[in-house]
Amino acid sequence: MPRHRLDILAYTGCQLLDVSGPAAVFGAANEAHGEPFYDLRIVSPDGGPVVSNAGVALHSVRIGGQPDTLLVAGGSRGLKVAMERPDLRRWLLRVAPGTRRYGSVCTGAFVLAAAGLLDGRRVATHWASCDRLAESFPALSVDSDALYVVDGKVWTSAGVTTGIDMALALVEADLGAATANLIARHFVLYARRPGYQSQFSPLLRAQTAAEAPFARLIDWMQDNLAQRLDVPGLAARAGLTERSFYRKFTEATGKTPAHFVEDLRLDAARTLLAQGLPLKSIAGKVGLNSPARLGQAFERRFGMTPSLFREMHRAAA
Repeated sequence: MPRHRLDILAYTGCQLLDVSGPAAVFGAANEAHGEPFYDLRIVSPDGGPVVSNAGVALHSVRIGGQPDTLLVAGGSRGLKVAMERPDLRRWLLRVAPGTRRYGSVCTGAFVLAAAGLLDGRRVATHWASCDRLAESFPALSVDSDALYVVDGKVWTSAGVTTGIDMALALVEADLGAATANLIARHFVLYARRPGYQSQFSPLLRAQTAAEAPFARLIDWMQDNLAQRLDVPGLAARAGLTERSFYRKFTEATGKTPAHFVEDLRLDAARTLLAQGLPLKSIAGKVGLNSPARLGQAFERRFGMTPSLFREMHRAAA
């Protein structure tokens, strides 16, 4: 099998985890695959050491040649310079049409957008930069809710750690779900955004353990949190009796259906709190119906009120 060239574009001041997170996933995929599948390269406009936002220097090679997959890292310091470099823009415009897919992590979307490579696409970026991206580049559509977005051959992710989520999805597309799930378990992954307290994602935990028919059911539950998610309805959707569903679902996920549904709802509530939505709107979106019910469940699970969580997140952002 020919190796798949995968370039991650770095530049001075780029977000270290935007590069190292996906790179670690692709490196682990090579190990899990048994033979190298990804020809992984960190590239930069000038080559040589690239000092990240954390002060850690990344070894890079100069941009050139044709990657199969291209990802652009995000950053703050140095982002504007990267957006405005004519040589980088020319290279992006030359290679992007020939890639199997290209995209970005976090604010790397700004670099692609500045080159006109996101026009007409639905994209994701860090929640704190969604409005700025939409205002600066009205020819694209920013999805402020998504962890990552796939629009044709364009893959874009939200802030920082979600680049790992997207990298796992890329590995799944190339090498299958078993390989991606193996990497996720090995990394003991947390699905979180900046400022979150560390919590195991109930969705990830279930996806790595659950078998059919629960894998698809869990995806459906995640997309329909505002609906009534009780045992009779879920059992019918899974094609099982209520008693059989309850037993098998609990065995597969390690939690009762009610506890699992609450986990999904509270996990989604944390994301929406970070985006600044009103509590009433959040309660409706996640199926907890009222701010009072949301507050009670949130405080019971996380030991703080939704309002305090929002303030802590703002302080950490």
